[in-house]
Amino acid sequence: MRHPPVTWTGPHPSEVPLVAVAHGSRDPRAAATVEDLLDAVRARRPGLPVHTSFLDHAPPSPDRVLQGLDADAAVVLPLLLTAAYHSKIDIPGVLAGVRTARPRLGLRTAGTLGPHPLLVAALERRLAEAGVACGDPRTAVVLVAAGSSDPAANATIWSMARRWREAGWWGVVPAFASAAGPSPADAVAALLDAGAPRVAVASYFLAPGYFADKVRAESLSAGAAVVSDVLGAAPELADLVLHRHDEALSGLRQAAAV
Repeated sequence: MRHPPVTWTGPHPSEVPLVAVAHGSRDPRAAATVEDLLDAVRARRPGLPVHTSFLDHAPPSPDRVLQGLDADAAVVLPLLLTAAYHSKIDIPGVLAGVRTARPRLGLRTAGTLGPHPLLVAALERRLAEAGVACGDPRTAVVLVAAGSSDPAANATIWSMARRWREAGWWGVVPAFASAAGPSPADAVAALLDAGAPRVAVASYFLAPGYFADKVRAESLSAGAAVVSDVLGAAPELADLVLHRHDEALSGLRQAAAV
């Protein structure tokens, strides 16, 4: 069914609400970290309504937030580091239901946060905070992501690792906390066996939780010298959220003019 075109009867386009959709976790630290990140976004653009939602384990759900909006349009932004099942299946499924319930609500889905150079900058920030200088030629880096059953998502991490080697590190290899290999411990051990003077683990996680804790414990046990903190509310992530919002808003504005 073809829905009627969207008309701008609500806020100025620059103030179209942003509904951030995070994965969600049973660990309360995760929701608190997401809110810290979105607070940083709000501080950067005070006129922008920013709403938090979670796909699972924590309220509110994205459909509840979207159906309760007092607005004619919204940008839905996946707070996900790679495009995989949640961004390709779960979020579109949620939005299909919202479009049925509110056919005149103009919705635009922003791209996932990654890949983007700002995420590499945030990883380097977290490593620097742990005492690892960017591009240290005596340090090998294990780039650890959650892992996915989607091969394209894992391939994104392999590609990031290859490009990051150009910063001057002794080496950079990917690893995955689940669903794919190598494991962080295996990657750390392989680098040490290959002669790396020191191994640092870069945690490619948005928020703390089971995977981040597991990676830290197993990596240190395997001989890693450093495990960086999760990305959290790094300034680069706040900037990236606004960048993705603006990209999507441009498309929404074009759709509204049709």
